[in-house]
Amino acid sequence: MKYQIAVLIGSLRRDSYNRQLANGLIKLGPAEFSFKQLRIDDIPLYNQDDDDNQAGPVKRLKSEIKDSQGVIFVTPEYNRSIPGVLKNAIDNASRPYGQSAFAGKPAGVIGVSIGAIGTALAQQHLRNTLAYLDMPTMGQPEAFLQVREGMFDPDGSIGQGSREFLLNWMNHFVSWVKKHNT
Repeated sequence: MKYQIAVLIGSLRRDSYNRQLANGLIKLGPAEFSFKQLRIDDIPLYNQDDDDNQAGPVKRLKSEIKDSQGVIFVTPEYNRSIPGVLKNAIDNASRPYGQSAFAGKPAGVIGVSIGAIGTALAQQHLRNTLAYLDMPTMGQPEAFLQVREGMFDPDGSIGQGSREFLLNWMNHFVSWVKKHNT
């Protein structure tokens, strides 16, 4: 079986650490897994008045999530929570009530920051939201990463100092997805 994984990155910045982390993680995935970074920069601000006539970018996002067998959320931490752009994408793709694209999709949560606690608080806030959305979310291993010299190789791969830990994270995520897609 081939597994399609949706990757939602909570940063819009082209060279963000979290985009680098997502790109590096994708390289650690097994051959039967393919990863698609979903576009969220064109999603309009959520407005319940639009539930009956969602915008094209919202329909596209929901379709890509529905077509996946799992979701990886790669989030920075802004003001001790998740970025507004990520929350907006989640709100749009989970509405209208009863038509969430996320329901039942196994999820992994990870993030990187220059701060000592990584993205611990953002991840906790995100996990609360994902629980409400009925997404079985991998609990272990947790990955609160701090950007350090050598974390990424020049080619965008995960650096040697982080490779074993992140490969372990990816292996657990792969098992999680398979468990929830049997």
